[in-house]
Amino acid sequence: MADSHLSALAGQKVPKEQLENIPKLISAYYTLVPDIEQKEQRVAFGTSGHRGSAYKKSFNEAHVKAISQAICDYRKSKGIDGVLFIGKDTHALSIPAQLTALEVFAANKVAVAIAEDDGYTPTPLVSFAIIEANKKEGSLCDGIVITPSHNPPADGGYKYNPPNGGPADTDVTSQIEKRANEILENDLKEIRSCTLKEAMCSGYITAYDFMTPYVAALKEIVDMDSIKKANLNIGVNPLGGASIAVYQKINEVYGLDMDILDPYVDPTFSFMHLDHDGKIRMDCSSPYAMAGLIELKDKYDIAFANDVDSDRHGIVTPKGGLMNPNHYLSVAIWYLFTSRKNWREDLKIGKTLVSSSMIDRVAKSLNKTVYEVPVGFKWFAKGLMDGELGFGGEESAGASFLRFDGSVWTTDKDGIILNLLSAEILAKEKKDPALIYAGFELKFGKAYYERIDAPASKVQKEKLKNLKPHDIHQDTLAGEKIECIYAKAPGNDADIGGVKIVTKNGWVALRPSGTEDIYKIYAESFLSREHLKTLQKEASGIVDAIMD
Repeated sequence: MADSHLSALAGQKVPKEQLENIPKLISAYYTLVPDIEQKEQRVAFGTSGHRGSAYKKSFNEAHVKAISQAICDYRKSKGIDGVLFIGKDTHALSIPAQLTALEVFAANKVAVAIAEDDGYTPTPLVSFAIIEANKKEGSLCDGIVITPSHNPPADGGYKYNPPNGGPADTDVTSQIEKRANEILENDLKEIRSCTLKEAMCSGYITAYDFMTPYVAALKEIVDMDSIKKANLNIGVNPLGGASIAVYQKINEVYGLDMDILDPYVDPTFSFMHLDHDGKIRMDCSSPYAMAGLIELKDKYDIAFANDVDSDRHGIVTPKGGLMNPNHYLSVAIWYLFTSRKNWREDLKIGKTLVSSSMIDRVAKSLNKTVYEVPVGFKWFAKGLMDGELGFGGEESAGASFLRFDGSVWTTDKDGIILNLLSAEILAKEKKDPALIYAGFELKFGKAYYERIDAPASKVQKEKLKNLKPHDIHQDTLAGEKIECIYAKAPGNDADIGGVKIVTKNGWVALRPSGTEDIYKIYAESFLSREHLKTLQKEASGIVDAIMD
């Protein structure tokens, strides 16, 4: 049976001996060369971009050059010739990766906008900038976010956002991935590149203010006045990420006087608490990584955090501590669909298939349709852009929603607005969001939800990804008749990369991670914790049989 590994160090402050050697890491980025014959060292776009480690030769200068050239080729093939907005987070490899990318883009004569003063840019601000730019007539704009999200300090990541502003869909990433690997196979001979000095003097790279327009527009999506008038005592921890300056700007513009904790960039992330497996991971949905802010829960009326690129949210309340992401998504959906009076009646609620079924029960009570898709926020981009989804969210604490007038805000996850929304909920409802969720449990039943992570090789992950309903031979699960097994999401009929098995009072989903060498078993029971454990045990047996 698979099981999560809980380290004895989980939740403790990072020991000094575990801190990343940043000079060594950056040296590895420039000096280690991937072996294209090794699958693990090729370019591979997961749920939202290419991620890897310089030490493992899966995120090095060669990868960034190849991906950047592949994006140039893709843009040219699609006639995308507007500004390419580039944001980066505070991981150590993000700066060298951005510099590498600029050398390629300038040589390809691509107009690029980077943050003023060589600053950091959260993912949602890049999405916001793309959408705003494309509202004007003219050339189509797109973007890149250089980020491995919440991953450990040694990791690097590179994500492409097409003109719709959201994470690129698989039809786009497959083209970029294929082309990048062709370039690597040909020893980078097809790359157009120049020196950094030539790039910066080329006229193709300009400084751009991502922050001011975004912060100024926040009042169009969150009731900033009500938060101010409620005089809430708010704490925010950007976890050393790209949102530090954004929260400082929010305080300045809206006078919220939020306490900004650890407001400095430290690529070793020495202020963090270790995650469940004893690793440094800036996961704002993990009670272990968030132990520091949870300790302060009684100091604030509400507190929240973001991961490093700020596309995820973590809500801490006096009554609930760190809210389970599924719980907060349920509360946010209920609140938005009852308070946004100018939203269309037929707006749908977007959820990933591994998000809690509590969302379905809340949606039914609101007489709203649920749009269920595979894991990955890219599946919500079109619905948010077209104004068909009022909300799109996933269990890993990522979501976005529409403005008060029902128009698009971002088509990528925005942890900043989800955090601010929690303060609006408290200000307007005069009730701790955790207590609102407790009311749902009384009305709809108590949900027992848990995700198990376990190590998996590339081969094992591939087996699980290709699992189909006919591979499951049993007709009951945890004592209940299996009602359906599906490998395609009911909302958009897209492959889920695994399977979901549903019974009357529970479900399990089995899928490999798109970003790490692990597989995941999601399970939820509306009966009991014992029933949940039985679901997990039987699901683990299914996985073990496949892995053999």
